[in-house]
Amino acid sequence: MILVTGGAGFIGSNFILDWLAQSDEAVINLDKLTYAGNLQNLASLSGDSRYLFVQGDIGNQELVSRLLAQYQPRAVINLAAESHVDRSIYGPEAFIQANIVGTFRLLDAVRSYWLVLDESARSHFRFLHVSTDEVFGSLKTDEPAFTETHPYQPSSPYSASKASSDHLVNAYYKTYRLPTLLTNCSNNYGPYQFPEKLIPLMIANALAGKPLPVYGDGKQIRDWLYVSDHCSALRRVLEAGVPGETYNIGGWNEKPNIEIVHTICSLLQELIESSLSDDYRNLITHVTDRPGHDTRYAIDARKIERELNWKPHETFETGIRKTVQWYLDNQDWTASVQTGDYRQWIEKNYARNA
Repeated sequence: MILVTGGAGFIGSNFILDWLAQSDEAVINLDKLTYAGNLQNLASLSGDSRYLFVQGDIGNQELVSRLLAQYQPRAVINLAAESHVDRSIYGPEAFIQANIVGTFRLLDAVRSYWLVLDESARSHFRFLHVSTDEVFGSLKTDEPAFTETHPYQPSSPYSASKASSDHLVNAYYKTYRLPTLLTNCSNNYGPYQFPEKLIPLMIANALAGKPLPVYGDGKQIRDWLYVSDHCSALRRVLEAGVPGETYNIGGWNEKPNIEIVHTICSLLQELIESSLSDDYRNLITHVTDRPGHDTRYAIDARKIERELNWKPHETFETGIRKTVQWYLDNQDWTASVQTGDYRQWIEKNYARNA
């Protein structure tokens, strides 16, 4: 059995679905169910004896300790995090509590559990912490991509909180020898992503005929990783990663944001028979850039390919087509998560930057 934290979120729910599609090993999903957590993502697992959901906070050390003692998982995969940069700019405290304090309490509960395991179980146990390339800060256009040894230079409260959590994970390995694994991934996209992130927001707004808000000139560059590829990389790291090591997970797909938006517009134009007579690109609206916006992220993922024989399966062209088609086929899902709170946040955030 494994314990996944944050399993009702975008990456977490994809990870659990992929895991149970390929393994009979049971999964406990511990999720606080904030605005971005959605049990509807996992509705297909209803009645599946291999899956158990527990609503709770990784910062609740008593709850975590109780779950560990009761179910005796062989691994913990920590995907629980506040992860939206814009929200961290206007409300950083939630990120400090979830990403720093929460990770500390989770680590401490896991360490206490690990120490009392028998020798065999202790040697095979793993704690996998899932982080982001944003901890490394911003690259210039001609700089080489981030390697695992790149210095941390976070720019936002979000990335600073994730950097702090990474340091805690590494400290628990070095000080206590807790068998940790750490991954830093690039921008994920795919099914079930909450529609305040770039790709699902552009799709949802385009379908509704609303403006497509693009920060600044839209030339900020990101490396894009299809979420199923990320899930396969996490499984591989859990299977063969060396405790104490960090692995970068990237898609080898560096693209500027404005190109992403243009690609989405073109795919919608192609895939919808009753599409707008005018190009969806006419909906693009440039808004004031957000504070501290990093210019470029790029992941050097050669270590995980060299040492663990993993590389992404999807190209950006195949992944983005699958993603757009999924949102077209699941518009009820998008409508169900666009609550009043979501609409108020979108309106407030982009009004600030208009």
